[in-house]
Amino acid sequence: MRSPHTNSESKTFGNGQDNVLSVSGLNRMARSLLEGHFSKVSVEGEISNIAIPASGHWYLTLKDKNSQLRCAMFSNRNRLVSFKPQNGNQVILHGKLSIYEGRGDYQLIIENMEEAGDGALRRAFEQLKAKLQAEGLFAQENKQDIGSQYNHIGVVTSATGAAFQDILSVFRRRFPATRITLFPTAVQGINAPDEIVKAITLANTHQYKLGLQALIICRGGGSLEDLQAFNEERVARAISSSELPITSAVGHEIDFTIADFVADLRAPTPSAAAEQMSPNQEDYLELLTTYLANLKFLSLKKLRDSEKQLHWFTKLLKSPGRKLQEHAQQLDRIENQMRLSIGNKLIIQRSELSSLTKNLFSGSPENLILQKLTELKNLNLMLVKSIKISLETRKAAMASLSRSLSAISPLNTLERGYSITFDPESKPVRSADHVKIGDKIQSRFYKGTIESTVCKIQRKESQD
Repeated sequence: MRSPHTNSESKTFGNGQDNVLSVSGLNRMARSLLEGHFSKVSVEGEISNIAIPASGHWYLTLKDKNSQLRCAMFSNRNRLVSFKPQNGNQVILHGKLSIYEGRGDYQLIIENMEEAGDGALRRAFEQLKAKLQAEGLFAQENKQDIGSQYNHIGVVTSATGAAFQDILSVFRRRFPATRITLFPTAVQGINAPDEIVKAITLANTHQYKLGLQALIICRGGGSLEDLQAFNEERVARAISSSELPITSAVGHEIDFTIADFVADLRAPTPSAAAEQMSPNQEDYLELLTTYLANLKFLSLKKLRDSEKQLHWFTKLLKSPGRKLQEHAQQLDRIENQMRLSIGNKLIIQRSELSSLTKNLFSGSPENLILQKLTELKNLNLMLVKSIKISLETRKAAMASLSRSLSAISPLNTLERGYSITFDPESKPVRSADHVKIGDKIQSRFYKGTIESTVCKIQRKESQD
């Protein structure tokens, strides 16, 4: 303990052996001890009395059957929580123990919150299901067809589980010729997802070498936590990207996993998967019996038909001499037809040759040149005639324009005794108002010009 002169929150009485602490000092010391010894704790319980004030902080009570604990989670931490806590939620809280000095309340300062038990797994299941469905991993058009007749099937499951033994039992009963290869993996626990992914990858890598045609991924029933390996995203994506068609048979008929939705086929149990992917040997035996009966019937029918045909051919058989005579007559007929055909062909070809000869002479270069020269001469005559007509037309038009121009020419006006007077700036004088006394003006006549000086101006008075 600190001495009285160094700690204002404690006092010494009597002989100085007992130190009395203030409430604040005691709370502060207790807080220091708690935070020092319980800086990182994880505790599970049920939420009750949750309060969310305007500050955004969360205040709640965590309880179990016998006890309860006050908790606080500040806004800078609770915004990282992926779900909305409510009264009654079973959660796991991570944080440090402390004391709220103002009231002396013992409390847990929460740094992280997660859902506990099946609630958290179910929430993760629904979130992953919605995500993969939005990406199209569940779409039926992306799935491969699962048949019922395979020579070699791979099974991804535990080597010691009952699921594999159930599958072997069904194949031995229904169709023992089917080859089964086990890809042993853990089917629950922390290592199970990685082992399942590796097994799927291994099967696809060696499918051609082993002759694998399909895969079954299976395990027995269990809780949601037991089946968690088949609800992992990496397992779902490995199933979706598999070249081999995959049947998922995880759990019992009521159990559904993400692997069931992604797989090409979902079977309610491992035994049901084996039933769906194997033919029944009894059906094969019945089919074989039917084939044998049909073969026997068709063979006998073919034999009878062959005997009838042989008997008919025997009746139709002719002697070689008669057959030769018929062939000789047929040859003579063909020879006559051939001679007639050749003669007709020669007549047609001679006619065609004569026609081609006439066409050749009519289209000779000399005839074409003479024809073109005649056409050129005619065109030349037409061109000369056209030029003459065009010149005469233009001369007539020019004479008409000359007469029209002469009719309006100022020189013709001057020739009749008129003149044009220009001011000193060589502009035509149209009125006496445009000049003044002393201006030098110029008068132009039909022949010659006169320069004069204005001595008098007489303006025409306006008449009312």
